[in-house]
Amino acid sequence: MVFRGTIADASDFDPTADAEALYNAMKGIGSDKEAILDLVTSRSNAQRQEVIAAYKSNFGQDLIDDLKYELTGKFERLIVSLMRTPAYHDAKEIHDAIKGTGTNERCLIEVLASRNNKQIHDMVAAYKDAYGRDLEEDVIADTSGHFKKMLVVLLQGTRDESGVVDADLVQQDAQDLYAAGEEQWGTDEAKFIMILGNRSVTHLRMVFDEYEKIAEMSIEDSIKNELSGDFERLMLAVVQCIRSIPMFFAKRLYKSMKGLGTADNTLIRIMISRSEIDMLDIRECFRLRYEKSLYNMIKDDTSGDYKRTLLNLCGGDDDLAGEFFPEAAQIAYKMWELSAMTRVQLRPTVRPASNFDPAADAQALRKAMKGFGTDEDAIIDIVARRSNAQRQEIRQAFKSLLGRDLMKDLKSELSKNLERLIIGLMLTPAEFDAKMMRKAMEGAGTDEHALIEILVTRSNQEIHAMNAAYQDAYKKSLEDAVQSDTSGHFCRILVSLVQGAREEGPADVERANADAQELADACNADSDDMVMKFMSILCTRSFPHLRKVFQEFVKCSNKDIEQIIKKEMSGDVKNAFYAIVCSVKNQPSYFADRLYKAMKGLGTDDRALIRIMVSRSEIDLFNIRKEFKETHDDSLHEFIQVETMIGDTSGDYRKTLLILCGGED
Repeated sequence: MVFRGTIADASDFDPTADAEALYNAMKGIGSDKEAILDLVTSRSNAQRQEVIAAYKSNFGQDLIDDLKYELTGKFERLIVSLMRTPAYHDAKEIHDAIKGTGTNERCLIEVLASRNNKQIHDMVAAYKDAYGRDLEEDVIADTSGHFKKMLVVLLQGTRDESGVVDADLVQQDAQDLYAAGEEQWGTDEAKFIMILGNRSVTHLRMVFDEYEKIAEMSIEDSIKNELSGDFERLMLAVVQCIRSIPMFFAKRLYKSMKGLGTADNTLIRIMISRSEIDMLDIRECFRLRYEKSLYNMIKDDTSGDYKRTLLNLCGGDDDLAGEFFPEAAQIAYKMWELSAMTRVQLRPTVRPASNFDPAADAQALRKAMKGFGTDEDAIIDIVARRSNAQRQEIRQAFKSLLGRDLMKDLKSELSKNLERLIIGLMLTPAEFDAKMMRKAMEGAGTDEHALIEILVTRSNQEIHAMNAAYQDAYKKSLEDAVQSDTSGHFCRILVSLVQGAREEGPADVERANADAQELADACNADSDDMVMKFMSILCTRSFPHLRKVFQEFVKCSNKDIEQIIKKEMSGDVKNAFYAIVCSVKNQPSYFADRLYKAMKGLGTDDRALIRIMVSRSEIDLFNIRKEFKETHDDSLHEFIQVETMIGDTSGDYRKTLLILCGGED
């Protein structure tokens, strides 16, 4: 096995000299923290154990006790954890996750899904030695249901590690998983537990490939559809670790540092446990998936001696390196291959109401608005629980029966974000998109992100309908409006997308290879030629074709298309191309990211929030919810509840958004 860690045995190692250096760093008033962290992070774990023994022999004191006494806070936690053996470190993390009143399920999932058989056995023995208790019994006492059963299976440490693959069993397992989930009403969880908990990594990778052919969706999407809660999270973690342990940890590290506040326990646990195993691969996967190197994210998110220690464990800044390791290129290639093979079943959160009566709804809405005061609850319950087609029938019935314009009445009775949201729901999708495009361009500034989001994610048919609605509403073509409000290459990209002339249909493999080579060659051209070549392919080819192009681009260039766009382009051009790539890869994930950005930080971008919730509620908002949960560890429902609380004193805006969201994950 090739060493892919960042921490290795120090040469010319002298445990007695190290013990003395640590003793001197801690004696007297104050301690030399830099000396401690530099020494500890430049020794392997095995060497640290020798230093602990030498310290006790020479000074009659316990090194870990002395470190705990001299150091404080996160820095102390990190240094002390580095001094434990991997097995005892894992045992302590699991013990801390299940002791007391609450349970840290995410820690249990991360550790047990990612360790090999030997690591599991060593951890179980260390747990028994340290706490005098049986780890399996403690996990059983603290968890329940299918989540508990899968944890117990993983705790056995009996996964097949022979590397031998039986082709017939691969077919059988893929078929059994399909029969246990997508093929039937309800789910046979036991089958998922048995196969995912015991088969070898090599075997399961082949099973996942076969499964995609049978189900026309990835095993991850099936798990999201069929399972829920902690059990769903655990099974997704197992699948991710089967596919790529470094990518699994890259995602966990990103989640530990994004947003407000840092999940320091997670950050410490991963940086320590992977520093001698695969930190180089994790760094590569991190840079492959996110917009910066792991090194720079740690640098921006932490401080002081704690930061210095983490950066030593990280081992280097990949943003300076420029090129990918072959392992990262292979992972990128596989990611695009998965994206190309997967047929995502789009699931809405708003469906047509049964026993629908447009006349009765029209009368109920009129009653809610006449006289003093407005019955917002009645309006919300009707509008948010009908499909758009049904809302159009209500609009017509309102005018036919009452001689009044429903939209004008709603505008006069409602205000602020609730009014914008309810009116948005009452417009046809084409009218709503046209209005959103207009809002993005009117006034002094331009909301380029909104223009990109709408034009990148709509089908040709939706763009044509939006063009017609824009012309009808504003007596000006959408193309002219875009041209007068934007400029340069960004304007050209938008005008290309406004045509609604993207090719449709499957990938043409031969042409995809040629397109990929053209994009790779364009990376060496001057910036204008590069942008024009990217535009000619990214703005015109079908999404299935582009998936194949981006996959082959990895093979041609040993780089990922997303990294090239981030590195070589800037401003709105970069944002537009990047949005196309993200949308091609996984459109629900793209929208989940847009929703997160609309709500995180100070203040909420309500226009973006309304635009996405309204436009996707009858298409794929359920899928977006699932991607949101997987990426951000919070449910969309929870996020909306918290983030809209400050500006929505009545709660009506929030209530409407939550109805559209469709449920808690």
